[in-house]
Amino acid sequence: MSGFGEGESIPLGGGETTPGMGFEEEGATLEGAPARAGGAEAIRAYLPSLPDRPGVYRMLDAKSAVLYVGKARSLRKRVANYANGSGHSTRISRMIAATASMMFVTTETETEALLLEANLIKQLKPRFNVLLRDDKSFPHILIGGDHPFPQLRKHRGTRATSGRYFGPFASAGAVNRTINTLQKAFLLRTCRDSIFANRTRPCLLHQIKRCCAPCVGYVDEEAYAEMQEDAIRFLEGRSTRVQETLATEMARAAEAMEYERAAALRDRIRALTAVQASQDVNPEGVEEADVVALHEEGGQACVQVFFYRANQNWGNRAYFPRTVSGAEPEEVLEAFLAQFYGGKQPARLILTSHALPGAALLEEALSITAARRVTIASPKRGEKRRLLDDALRNARESLARRMAESASQARLLDSLAEAFGLDAAPRRIEVYDNSHIMGTNAVGAMVVAGPDGFVKGQYRKFNIRADGLTPGDDFGMMREVLTRRFSRLLKEDPDREKGDWPDLVLIDGGQGQVSAAVAALDELGVDDVALVGVAKGVDRDAGKEEFHVPGRRAFALPHRDPTLYFVQRLRDEAHRFAIGAHRARRAQATTQTPLDEAPGIGPARKRALLAHFGSAKAVSRAGVEDLMKVEGVSEKTAEALYAFFHGAA
Repeated sequence: MSGFGEGESIPLGGGETTPGMGFEEEGATLEGAPARAGGAEAIRAYLPSLPDRPGVYRMLDAKSAVLYVGKARSLRKRVANYANGSGHSTRISRMIAATASMMFVTTETETEALLLEANLIKQLKPRFNVLLRDDKSFPHILIGGDHPFPQLRKHRGTRATSGRYFGPFASAGAVNRTINTLQKAFLLRTCRDSIFANRTRPCLLHQIKRCCAPCVGYVDEEAYAEMQEDAIRFLEGRSTRVQETLATEMARAAEAMEYERAAALRDRIRALTAVQASQDVNPEGVEEADVVALHEEGGQACVQVFFYRANQNWGNRAYFPRTVSGAEPEEVLEAFLAQFYGGKQPARLILTSHALPGAALLEEALSITAARRVTIASPKRGEKRRLLDDALRNARESLARRMAESASQARLLDSLAEAFGLDAAPRRIEVYDNSHIMGTNAVGAMVVAGPDGFVKGQYRKFNIRADGLTPGDDFGMMREVLTRRFSRLLKEDPDREKGDWPDLVLIDGGQGQVSAAVAALDELGVDDVALVGVAKGVDRDAGKEEFHVPGRRAFALPHRDPTLYFVQRLRDEAHRFAIGAHRARRAQATTQTPLDEAPGIGPARKRALLAHFGSAKAVSRAGVEDLMKVEGVSEKTAEALYAFFHGAA
């Protein structure tokens, strides 16, 4: 679980802080504070030296683990409130009782404190704060602006490339569908610049009428710019004008008996009509807004975020923040928004299902980060309220599905514990598999599952180093993977307090793989982690799996047992992830050249050398003087490169 956003994280030591903000950080210890004081007494010891100014505070337990991160308009008054041991909710009382020390960061304004609080929560993940579970950036559509024939493509991450950005979209699928429509309607190119520059004839996309083939001169810059402008108008919601223009052009083409061109224009109009009809909700009075609705039930919460741009619904996404007992809906929603927009561009208007007490402060903070005015509102009637009601309904339904899935998952974990003789249902399952072809590009993979299903943010891949391993030695690969994994756990979490230790390890393999795994764990002194091997069984058919547990004879589960299907799902996910990692490594290997290992040769020099000589082999045969003729290659670099290929001193 983690906070949401792409913003800079805040380092903990050395007094470093987010650039441009006047933060001053004080240590967790304070002269005069009782060394072993705890709870309200420990908090009270900080009061004499605390300033009456805005800032962020951290509450730490006896092992210096962060319990809670909060902001305050006045650090002295807020901490004094905690020092009063009575009048708090159960959650706050538990937090105060566990507090052994505190840390403070003073800021110039309360707005800066709010921004810093969100970053610290995202980084530290304190257990008494509301935390988000998803840290993905949203995809956008980019029409590049640094080329005579700009490329149309999907974009994630920071806006480092010049051009026009449109979004955010709720998913990559929504972006892909929109790009597909834009290709049909406006014939913009989607190929990379390197492919564009080297084409000598039109590609397949031109033949299926998805590109106007500017790479071979079928359209000039002026005509392409008109298509690009039409696409921009469409993405900005001015599609009616685009269709009218295309209809007029189609009529002229038909009158001039240019039937092929008229048919192409007709297809573009149809593509535009199709995408408009597929929009579920197109509010006339809301041009740009993020609609955020929260529903709570049974101690769990779901937040639905709908994205409206250019008067169109560009999709939605559900989030399930980890709430804490006693937190009010307004508190959960406010914490969600602060973390959610930590590094993402908010809409000009944010509609919320609950009126937020700190809306004014949050508006100011988001306006600063977005460099434009951001408004937060909670309307009670009209079209905007209807959008909120729709989001609330989706939040309620999503949470109901989530709770049903969680109940089913809990039953499966209980049955898994019973089948494998575990003391309790596992909270964390790690599944391991290897993938290679004749020992080459070998990769080990680990997937993680728990009460909430697969935890994809915890997946790991291991490039097999193969030192001393016979190519294709699956047992040796498994020993290496488990040795590296559990060595790291022993180093980073020896007390097993962070929740990263598995309760159950599943190995894709039979007795041999299990023996190799046991040997690796025994060597590290780890003997209390349940280990099960999943062998494919007779005829390697699904449903006939055999299970190997150290100290027990191999056994099978009933053919239609839901527990068997659950284990198959876990194993298949590990297999899928391992194969994907192996293919990625193999694909990377095919593009590598000897220049990748050469000293002082980065991507820019590598491109320049290949462009000058034509191949890495030609570079290896070149002399020092010839190498120096390449732009960016100095005499020293040329001599080092020559020595690399020829073994000279």
